[in-house]
Amino acid sequence: MPARTAFARWDGSLREGAGTVRLGSGAFEGRYSFASRFEDGPGTNPEELIGAAHAGCFSMALTAGLERAGYRPALVETTATVHVERGEDGFRIPRIELDCTAAVPGIDDDEFQAQATAAKEGCPVSKALAGTEITLTARLSG
Repeated sequence: MPARTAFARWDGSLREGAGTVRLGSGAFEGRYSFASRFEDGPGTNPEELIGAAHAGCFSMALTAGLERAGYRPALVETTATVHVERGEDGFRIPRIELDCTAAVPGIDDDEFQAQATAAKEGCPVSKALAGTEITLTARLSG
């Protein structure tokens, strides 16, 4: 399996400076700043990128699990909400909420919930974030 890379550059002080992040594949490059991370400023931030990685990984893991179980999902959509909190020892990500809606012909809700839970626990990004509480809401659509 290939190793994946990403690049970040920061110029200037923490509050007035700015940076860029770039995926090694070239598929995304974006600016980030203190305001985009801790306020409502324009640009991306590390937590948003973690959320995108987690939502994408979970969606693929759920699709793979459903296919192994004999189902062919028509659609899997996942939103990851990443929470940042400031504590006594600095900032941390205490929890991530995964919210998934999927269209899976022929599956009942109990089987879908079991597959979604297995995907949450088994996707590589969830495993990498083992020190973070990860919650899941999963719904069938259609």
